[in-house]
Amino acid sequence: MSSIPLATTAPGPEDSFGGRAFAPADDGTVVGVGIDVVDISRLAGMIDRTPALLERLFTPGERGLSDASRAARVAAKEAVGKALGAPGDFSWQDVTVQKTPTRRPYLRLRGATLRAAEQAGVRHLHLSLSHDGDIATAIVVAEREHR
Repeated sequence: MSSIPLATTAPGPEDSFGGRAFAPADDGTVVGVGIDVVDISRLAGMIDRTPALLERLFTPGERGLSDASRAARVAAKEAVGKALGAPGDFSWQDVTVQKTPTRRPYLRLRGATLRAAEQAGVRHLHLSLSHDGDIATAIVVAEREHR
């Protein structure tokens, strides 16, 4: 098995790129990574046809958001489940996206999802949201304290 250098000062014999490598840590710090994409207009159409989905999928603070922002929240909720290994009694209401004063998104968990995170030793959840065209995307990295 070849090892990936954590830092390189000059290109190696097989590496003309040079630069610095940022290899994944193999120390158990990362619990899981989740990613999900949502078709914005498809979700909006589902909500138009079945208005009860607003209450099922979204917390009160999320319901008044734009279609794109709601789709990004659905993607975030799905990505959390994937990062935590899909806890069985996951509820859409157990996860919400909030923003720091500088508008950086972060996750707030409760219920079964919070219990799953705590049982896995999760200390940090990193979240990235994006939407472009008709697609919303979310990526979540669940991380333990460095051992």
